[in-house]
Amino acid sequence: MNLSEISWDLEYSGAWPAPVKAAVVAMLCAILVGVWYYLDTGAQLEQLAVEESKEGELRTVFEQKQRKAGNLAEYKAQLQEIEKTFGDLLRQLPNKTQVPELLVDVSQTGLASGLEFELFRPGAEVVKEFYAELPIEVRVLGTFTDFGSFVSGLSSLPRIVTVHSIKITPNGARDASGPKNDKFPLSMNALVRTYRYLDEGEGMGKPVAKAK
Repeated sequence: MNLSEISWDLEYSGAWPAPVKAAVVAMLCAILVGVWYYLDTGAQLEQLAVEESKEGELRTVFEQKQRKAGNLAEYKAQLQEIEKTFGDLLRQLPNKTQVPELLVDVSQTGLASGLEFELFRPGAEVVKEFYAELPIEVRVLGTFTDFGSFVSGLSSLPRIVTVHSIKITPNGARDASGPKNDKFPLSMNALVRTYRYLDEGEGMGKPVAKAK
């Protein structure tokens, strides 16, 4: 078959040899398939890849939630333990009416430790999110042993009491006869903080008081 002898005018396509017709038809089919793939199937394959990626993410999320669900009983037990611990701590905070009693407990603890108070000055409350701090400036006279007994006694109180900014210096006080008082050779300045939980209506939104 001599291709130069074939008239490529479409009007004479019916007279083309069968192999040429088959080749042209195959070419046209390939072009149509390519156009159809570009306009339709390619976009669908891209969407399929996106959905497959989402499927992988959802599978990961599902597996994580499944593991959490398997540990749900353990999480509930931990939550109950946390709530119990929080409740125990909250019960160690006095309410507003119990604060005077707590102040008496602090001073009595010092006296029971053999200390002599030179200063016991409660400051202004500092309001936090759900509780309030009550700072107390103290200056006591005694020995190292007395100071240790005092701090230990505060930690043993049924309420939360903390001690800060401790400063111990030699006591310069003198008794009536003139020489230093050997019974109280040291002086301790400290900031004692007690805490109370806020009554209903107190808390966030209230201005914070500054200790004088």
